[in-house]
This record gives sequence, C-alpha cells and structure tokens, in this order.
Amino acid sequence: MHPQSSEKRIACRDFFDALERCHNIGFRFKWLGGCNQAKRELNKCLHDDSVARSARNRENAKLRNERREKALRELHEND
Repeated sequence: MHPQSSEKRIACRDFFDALERCHNIGFRFKWLGGCNQAKRELNKCLHDDSVARSARNRENAKLRNERREKALRELHEND
C-alpha cells in the first residue's frame, strides 16, 4: 500500500481503494502498467491535499505570529 495511507488522508480514500482493487486484479496487470492511471490519480489527490494543508498551516502560523506580536507589544507597552 502507499506509504501515506493513514486515516488522516480520508480525502483520497477512494483513490487508495481504486489502486488497491487494481493491484488485486492480478500480478501481470499490476506490473505491466495496468494500474498507472489509478496511481497517477492517487498521487494527484495526495499532492492537492498536501498543497491545501500547507496553505492552511501557513495561514494558521501567520495568525499565531500576529497574536504573539500583539501580546508582546501590549506587554512592553508600559515599559
């Protein structure tokens, strides 16, 4: 199975299942490129999920930094 198939990746669960079904069809089909399309679709889903997660993390970090800076300004306001 794909190394990133944790339960956190529910958005791509259908693609994991499709690739798993494809791999279960047979040895020759799997190794002769029969599952390449399913693999490409899974990789695209994982990439898109990763990009979206990175954008959310950047936005959250920006908000945390702004709150921290505001708290520091308020703390040193009376110095």
